[in-house]
Amino acid sequence: MATKTQKSKNAASASRTPEQEDALKELFFDELKDIYWAEQHLAKALPKMIKGATSEDLKKTIENHLEETKNHVTRLESVFESVGEKAKAVKCEAMAGLLKEAEELLTETDKGTEVRDVAIISAAQKVEHYEIASYGTMRTLAGVLGFDEAQSLLDETLAEEKNADSLLTQVAENYVNEAAAAE
Repeated sequence: MATKTQKSKNAASASRTPEQEDALKELFFDELKDIYWAEQHLAKALPKMIKGATSEDLKKTIENHLEETKNHVTRLESVFESVGEKAKAVKCEAMAGLLKEAEELLTETDKGTEVRDVAIISAAQKVEHYEIASYGTMRTLAGVLGFDEAQSLLDETLAEEKNADSLLTQVAENYVNEAAAAE
């Protein structure tokens, strides 16, 4: 017996034309290629943030997220596989801009200061918010398109991105912001 959610998915799917279905899949695959590039480049940028950080809590938080980010790349490869596509990255202009801004913040703040840590947290949270929006959209699209395995994998990453954002907030609120204000 079909659940209410399954019935509504089936009804929505049946009401889409083949052209609409193809356009939705194309959007999903474009978003997937975009976030794949984004995660690969974030994995290269996070070590610079770690090196630039002063707070041990911030360093540890970013180091943990670096490991998660490496897993996100691998998980995205599984998403590609689950939908029958070859893993391919296409430059993500949004992430490129966010990483450029992070680099600028590192060069514009003094080494060894809590102000730099505030800047790093700011840059990292902008990245996290972009990723949360991207993974949330892709998870929903995967569900609409019936890509159940992809939806589950994307949901797992979405939860990790939300957690990383929360941990950055905790570091900021528990120490870094006050220490920066005292400098």
